Amino acid sequence: MNSTSSHGLWGRTAPNAPIAEKLGTNHVCDVAVIGGGYTGLSAALHLAERGMTVAVLEAETVGFGGSGRNVGLVNAGMWVMPETLKQTLGADLGGRMLSFLEEGPAHVFELIDRFGIACEAQRNGTLHCAVGAAGLSEVIERAAQWRQLDAPVEVLDKKAAATKLGTGCFEGALWDHRAGTVQPLAYARGLAGAAVGLGAKLFEHSPVLKTEHDGSRWVLTTPMGSVRSEWLIAATNIYSTCVHGEVANSQTILPYFNIATKPLPDRLRAEILPEKQGAWDTRSVLTSFRMDNAGRLIFGSVGQLGIEASCHAAFARRSIQAMYPQLRNVEFEHFWWGQIGMTGDNLPRLGQLGPKAVAVGGYNGRGIAPGTVYGRALAQHIAGEIALEDIPVPIRSLKPAPFRQLKGLGIRAGAAALHAVAQRV
Repeated sequence: MNSTSSHGLWGRTAPNAPIAEKLGTNHVCDVAVIGGGYTGLSAALHLAERGMTVAVLEAETVGFGGSGRNVGLVNAGMWVMPETLKQTLGADLGGRMLSFLEEGPAHVFELIDRFGIACEAQRNGTLHCAVGAAGLSEVIERAAQWRQLDAPVEVLDKKAAATKLGTGCFEGALWDHRAGTVQPLAYARGLAGAAVGLGAKLFEHSPVLKTEHDGSRWVLTTPMGSVRSEWLIAATNIYSTCVHGEVANSQTILPYFNIATKPLPDRLRAEILPEKQGAWDTRSVLTSFRMDNAGRLIFGSVGQLGIEASCHAAFARRSIQAMYPQLRNVEFEHFWWGQIGMTGDNLPRLGQLGPKAVAVGGYNGRGIAPGTVYGRALAQHIAGEIALEDIPVPIRSLKPAPFRQLKGLGIRAGAAALHAVAQRV
């Protein structure tokens, strides 16, 4: 097993991406998109549906960044409580953002159905697991706030949660019926295939070295070619500082690793997360766990798989055994990790990078549904269907996050220190 693997299980099990070439010519289009993740691919798909010409420039391959490394939970809303979100942004913008993001999972699954994306989609909701009395109070309050917005959520008591989870380690759970799970890299590749099928151009291994506006159009330069476009979308989030580095520099980096077991026998698959809900807990240094379609248990938490890999692996084993004693001898099959961009208020933001140039990001670990619907919204704006101000996200200058590098190092070191001595439950 390679502890430095970038995509682990997802890279092994995702269907192939559409065939793409390096950009080797001078290309002209309506919209140039930098970044082949959820936001950029969703924007490209929705632009192509509207008959606009679009080129996606990806420095590596589709889903190379966070879109191909995450846990695969398709959640509604953000980490922050609904009331906190409204207090931060104001009742109008906050309310519009909540309504917008609440619909995110439904749009993800609608695209999966409409374009036949093979990504192991499960629509049985997700479980936010309460650790101790404080955790139970948190999920009860979160559910109450969502119910004020008529969201289909419910609180499970300890016994009901144990039935869904296959473990009695938690005091309860919030079951969000809007949510679900996907194989995240497969979903990204499926979006790419749908966009290409509608006429979008996809160029991989084509890093953008420079962007400039010549007074009438944007010019994007790559090592072997260029793109001229009326519009520019920077959709790299934290995985690029070569161009428009302000998008990445406005966020603090949080590393997150995942470990997958070998496929479990049928008997254990019937006991552990039998309905395949994705789950995560209420601790500040959270963990997440879920099953894939082949019966592998996937466990993730904060941390980078570098010199700390053995520490995190040992923590994962202790935690899995505490939740599921029947897995005390389970073997791990895949290790991988990625990065999450964290904003100061834990909310996404939109930046204007110049004339007809926009960037949206800062999903704080919830990129699948928000990335998909914000990509759609950018396409709607570019097509003239909505004003920029109609997109329910704060428009802010992308200033460097204070002490971002020190904070990132602190998070990495703190996670390693915690995982050296702790187990999850």
